[in-house]
Order: sequence, then C-alpha cells, then structure tokens
Amino acid sequence: MSVHSNVKKVTTHTLHEMKNAGQKISMLTAYDFSMARIVDEAGIDVILVGDSASNVMAGHETTLPITLDQMIYHASSVVRAVQRSLVVVDMPFGSYQGNSKEALSSAIKIMKESGGHAVKLEGGQEIIESIGRILTAGIPVMGHLGLTPQSIYKFGTYVVRAKEDEEAQRLIEDAKALEAVGCFAIVLEKIPAQLAEKVAQMVSIPIIGIGAGNGVDGQVLVVHDMLGINNEFNPRFLRKYNNLHEQMMNSFHAYIKDVRSGDFPNESEQY
Repeated sequence: MSVHSNVKKVTTHTLHEMKNAGQKISMLTAYDFSMARIVDEAGIDVILVGDSASNVMAGHETTLPITLDQMIYHASSVVRAVQRSLVVVDMPFGSYQGNSKEALSSAIKIMKESGGHAVKLEGGQEIIESIGRILTAGIPVMGHLGLTPQSIYKFGTYVVRAKEDEEAQRLIEDAKALEAVGCFAIVLEKIPAQLAEKVAQMVSIPIIGIGAGNGVDGQVLVVHDMLGINNEFNPRFLRKYNNLHEQMMNSFHAYIKDVRSGDFPNESEQY
C-alpha cells in the first residue's frame, strides 16, 4: 500500500465543486517525472502536460512540431509521478482539427498509452464535432479559447485576443458552445480581464485563466516560467516566484570550480 493511498484525488467533479464554493483552482504545467512529483506534492489541483513542451523541453519556436507520441511520452512520465492532481494532456496540433474520427482515435491513444485523466483541445465551434466525439468515449475534455498558440500562423502574433467587440462576442459564443457540448472546464488565454470575468460568470464550468485577469475560477502558468528557469519570457501576466536560472548558474559555477581545484570529491565523498 502506498504512503499516499489516503490522498483524495482531484477529479473533474472536484473542480466543479470548487467553482461553486468560490474556491480558486491552481494549475501548473509539468512534462517529466521529477518536476511532476514536486508539483503534485505541493498540492496543485491540476497538472497540464502542455504542448508547450515543444518550446520548453524541445526548443521549438512554436507548439506546432510536437507529435502525438511525444506528448504521450511526456504525459506518461507525469502520470507516473502523480498521486493527487488531475492530469490534463494537450492534444497536439494536427491530431484533432478537421477530422472528428482522427480526433477520437488520438484522444483514445493518449488516454490508453499515457494514463492521463483528460485531454485539452484549442478552439471553439469549429472543433465542436471533434469534442463531441471524444466525449462519447467517456474522455473528459478541457477547452481552450482566446490566444490559441496552435493557430499562431493564422494570427501571426501572440498579442491579446478578443479586444474587439466582434471577437469578444464570438469568444462568448464559443465558451457557451464548449459548455453545452460537455467540456468540464475552459482555459482562457491572454484576453481582457473584464471579458474573462464575464465568461466565468456566464458558464457553470470552471474557467482557468492565463493572462486573463483575476475574475476567473483559477490560474495556470508554465512551471519553467514561474520558477524563473526560462529567462527570456517576460509577459505582463507572468509572476516569477523564483529565479532558478540564477540559482542553478551559481551551483554549476561552484561545481566547475570545485572540480577544477580538486576540492570535489573530498575524502568523505569517496569510497
């Protein structure tokens, strides 16, 4: 019996209860076993195995290159570490758009091979059919509206979305459609705070924001960004809770110095 067997797991139902009780939901990304274990132990409600792994772990400029199998590799590493958090896995670009049959088989493959608890898809009414199909298999779906990084080439930029009335209205309709089809939650990325708050009040499912202000039901950040490991990324919505880049640099420099001087290993560090 594991030491954690008495830990109450977070489920999609838990998140609904949290919204109804006015409790905010915390969500962070993780892509590997060691990081996921710490994030889970800390008590984070939801772990997103984001397609941001494409940027953070693989060094690609966009999220587009990451494959379904690579997402499954990251997700299964995370799932093996987790005792409590709900693990949501991003469906990568090309695995669900425009073909609901393919969307369903991609989602089933993710769930079977990674052991994740839910999937996340970017888009609104244009992917409703895919979402509906995935839900028929009993797979929970989280939506994602606003800035949708998989559509970067369509918009050409990562600027704030839905500032114009027409786009804002479309986002509201998309959110209602995602709720109606059966999504258990929606991520809203980089949209005006007032609009995000309005959406959170209009729908009964939890709204998780990233760069969407404080009037939503929870927040998500990329773990490497909030820990200050990744130094190049400084959007307005990011709060850095640490400067691990600097701390790690100091440790590496000290190690190099100790190796070169012969100080490491010392007598107590050898057999």
